[in-house]
Amino acid sequence: MAVSGQQRRPVVVLYERIADAIHDGTYPPGSTLPSEPKLAGELGVSRPALREALLLLQEDGLLSVRRGVGRTVNDHPPRRGFEHIQPLEELIGTGTPLRVRALLRAVEEPTDFTTQHLLAPARAELRFWESLLAGEGTAAALSQEWAAADDVLERVHPDFARALRTAEAAERTSMLAVLAGASRGVPLGAHSSVTATLVGQRRGEQLGRPADTPAVLITQVVRVGDTPVLAAKHMLPTGAPALPVLQSN
Repeated sequence: MAVSGQQRRPVVVLYERIADAIHDGTYPPGSTLPSEPKLAGELGVSRPALREALLLLQEDGLLSVRRGVGRTVNDHPPRRGFEHIQPLEELIGTGTPLRVRALLRAVEEPTDFTTQHLLAPARAELRFWESLLAGEGTAAALSQEWAAADDVLERVHPDFARALRTAEAAERTSMLAVLAGASRGVPLGAHSSVTATLVGQRRGEQLGRPADTPAVLITQVVRVGDTPVLAAKHMLPTGAPALPVLQSN
């Protein structure tokens, strides 16, 4: 599997420049941004690109529009980071999201993995989704996703809890996509690790690959504040679409 850098759209770069200026205090909470013509000149960008970035910042809860005043910075703008969380089927879809096919939708007791990453107590009941991601008839990835226990979700992210119940029987969406769709304005943080492995017998059968096929295993944990709400394992065998990677310390 190839691993490559991802070229970000100019509007995303512009979004991040303005978001950085908000979080470093250049535009503090409650302040009003300069007018579009002035801000476009200061940033050296076109007004259409600026307008698109401002709309995204407004949708993500960093800005509000006040009649007669203009765009103002919200008093409690979300933390940076949530705007980068993206379902795997979109991330590796190279412009066309991969198709998601449900293999299993179940409730299970904690395993060593979920006890470690979701901090789940021994008797908890966790939603578990196993899905195959495919493009052009070829299996590209296998995803296993677990949600935190319902009482945890109701406390820290009730919209995700409700969305999960609604999507319980969904066969064409991933749990991460449900989380992303339910988190507009909710500051999420995530951590992922990447290791090299072999697909193994069971996963090889699911992916239609020999057991000794080299693969990349991604372990992912998504949090609201300090509370983990989703943990996942994503296996991408050799030949899967390129995975954009952003490395951080």
